[in-house]
Amino acid sequence: MDAMQTEQRYTSGCYPKREITIVRGEGARLWDDAGREYIDCVSGHGVAIVGHCNPAVVEAVCNQAQTLITCPEVFYNDVRAQFLERLVSIAPPGLERALLVNSGAEAVEGALKFARLSTGRAGIIATMRSFHGRTMGALSTTWEPNYRKPFEPLLPGVTHVPYGNLDALHEALGADTAALIVEVVQGEGGVNIGESTYLQQAQGLCHAAGALLIVDEVQTGFGRTGRMFACEHHDLRPDLMAVAKGIAGGVPMGAVLIGERVESIRPGVHGTTFGGNPLACAAGLAAIDYMLEHDLPGQAQRKGAWVLERLGAIDARVIREIRGLGLMIGIELRARVTPYLKALMDEGVLALPAGRTVLRLLPPLVISEDELATVCDAIERVLTAG
Repeated sequence: MDAMQTEQRYTSGCYPKREITIVRGEGARLWDDAGREYIDCVSGHGVAIVGHCNPAVVEAVCNQAQTLITCPEVFYNDVRAQFLERLVSIAPPGLERALLVNSGAEAVEGALKFARLSTGRAGIIATMRSFHGRTMGALSTTWEPNYRKPFEPLLPGVTHVPYGNLDALHEALGADTAALIVEVVQGEGGVNIGESTYLQQAQGLCHAAGALLIVDEVQTGFGRTGRMFACEHHDLRPDLMAVAKGIAGGVPMGAVLIGERVESIRPGVHGTTFGGNPLACAAGLAAIDYMLEHDLPGQAQRKGAWVLERLGAIDARVIREIRGLGLMIGIELRARVTPYLKALMDEGVLALPAGRTVLRLLPPLVISEDELATVCDAIERVLTAG
């Protein structure tokens, strides 16, 4: 059997598969087992921010793999110490500690636990159209009913309010509210961009109620939106911030960044076997240094502005709206997005859905202007052809 048949035979069945076998990547390009080349606007669901097989990350991983791969956090480690220092140095003001984990969902789980532990309260407020992960706690804060219903009953005490509605948030906040968890840009929910007034006033309402603000930057972090973190567009100061995806150049990693209003964290209240392992930390150091050296947030801002202008010039009846911040872009359609994703793949461009009708672009931030032009041309052909 070939790879596709073998994987189909033995895989769990959890994933809707595309009829393509990816075997190699470099920068913003991928190749399948037939040698066909694609421009990648999926980037591992936003992971490959510094590009596939970034040479700096590859070198760091190879060197670390020959030195020390695993070391639990019950021991100190030199590479972990360096990475923690670097991560905190680029974080928004006030976030001065971090728990290292392995994924975005784990980061959200840690943030929820720390919020309950610190406040002594149980209630969590999340927003409609949010996506925070698929583990039981993170899933409880995720809004999409199709993800939630098969696994109910979920975590008790979670309330969902409309995104952007301050009155609804004010009404939901109470003496038992531990935290509000919010995305600055809702990715899976359709690339919905939060407004400064709403986000800043939501932060104020949380503080007035004695609740914490958790910002989910799993998809928006590390330059994706044109700033190192999306909350910086709005001068937010999260009490807890969940990050992952692009943090380590493609190596699985996540983190909970912890602010000064978070108390009661002591040995034994949480932990992870693989979190903070030296291999991931070495990759993370190389990835962050590359982001800073090449100003990837600035590149995302400039390239994203050009893409939005180029897409805005497309005259296609199927387009309802185009939204984006940096290189996180959504094209809302008047039709289901799946056929257009398949047509784009035939054009040599890989893209994502965001719900049923939004075509989402999350390319590596190192993507070239020529590659972006090719992507936009392919999108125009596909959308104007119907």
